[in-house]
Amino acid sequence: MPSLPDVTFSASAAERALDQGDGVIRLAPTWVPRVFCTPGRRIRLHPDDYYAYGKDRGGIDERWLASPIRADNGPATGAFEGLSLVVDPDGGLLPFDQFIAHHGANLIGERIWDAHGKWPVFAKFFDNEQALPFHVHHRDEHALPLGKVSKPEAYYYSPQMNNHLAAHPVTFLGLQPQVTRAQLRERLFAFGQGGDNRITELSLGYRTRLGTGWDVPAGLLHAPGSACTYEPQAASDVLCMCESWSNNREVPDELLWKDAPRDRVGDYDYILDLLDWDRNTDPDFAPHRQLIPFETAESLATADPGWTERWIVYKSPTFSAKELTVEPGATAVITDTDAYGAIVVQGHGTLGVHPAAAPTMIRFGQLTEDEFFVSEAAARRGVRVVNASATEPLVVLKHFGPGNASLDLPGH
Repeated sequence: MPSLPDVTFSASAAERALDQGDGVIRLAPTWVPRVFCTPGRRIRLHPDDYYAYGKDRGGIDERWLASPIRADNGPATGAFEGLSLVVDPDGGLLPFDQFIAHHGANLIGERIWDAHGKWPVFAKFFDNEQALPFHVHHRDEHALPLGKVSKPEAYYYSPQMNNHLAAHPVTFLGLQPQVTRAQLRERLFAFGQGGDNRITELSLGYRTRLGTGWDVPAGLLHAPGSACTYEPQAASDVLCMCESWSNNREVPDELLWKDAPRDRVGDYDYILDLLDWDRNTDPDFAPHRQLIPFETAESLATADPGWTERWIVYKSPTFSAKELTVEPGATAVITDTDAYGAIVVQGHGTLGVHPAAAPTMIRFGQLTEDEFFVSEAAARRGVRVVNASATEPLVVLKHFGPGNASLDLPGH
């Protein structure tokens, strides 16, 4: 595996990065492999590098964004795997979790720091040639006894990240309203019998529609389709795989029991209890869970036609997300109430004091100019975003933590 640049933490480097960035820090790309997936090859990694972690680790099918946690990929997981790294202007990289702990409220704001003592969310691109296995993430009542937290998430299908939709652009979500616990138990029991337990026959599949998305609370069964997906989520990697056959291979039995207490391994009632049954069998599932973007109040109120901003994730109390588009040659000063992570998915220009550009191709271990974290103070002052192209929009996806004060949903 290619070696990372020097990763060390020092208070002086942490101060320097925030000060020289005027409250906006630059982040290095964070690549995560998954042994149970086949990469869709749309996250702009060099074609030779999708298996940079080695043949036994699986392909790189995820890029984590402004992540304060490490991936839970078993005993071979690297020291910084999944964790974002802050670029020190003087060279080297700083672990983002230590950077957050050092700056505290000065970085993420008093409201979130006082309530959580950490940055409790991150976003990712997940990018698979096939659909993911049908699975569920624990709610707090089951995650907290494991020393973990629940994992609500949401999906947005960015057109800029999807020049094609790969082999299976259908997402299975929830269960058909008439499904019973006994029927689901039968499919879970078949997991260990080998082959396909055909569990998604109990669900409903939804075709991918670019420019929209889904709200996926913890406790909801889901098998994301093969679109490259932008996913804001709680900072957790807790899960239970419920489908035994996916990506043309068997899913290992241990992934069914990955986050079960030792004394509950083999107990299918434990898995059934992970589910929020009312949400899974909601007869009005689509209108309750689908995300149709809408323009923000600030964007609607501006007299400047050079930029547009839309809420793309807005139904979860744990996180939210926006899509900012700055037109060719235009400049916008964008204010927000909260700190946020940002990723440039199209175009080039500047974001605050930093050059900003969506890369065409990235080598594993290489730095980019597309990912940032904006402190609450900088967000409230306003970040100047310049589109340096005369022909192409500059598009930035931004994810926020819990309880965004500017999120207003009248009529939505």
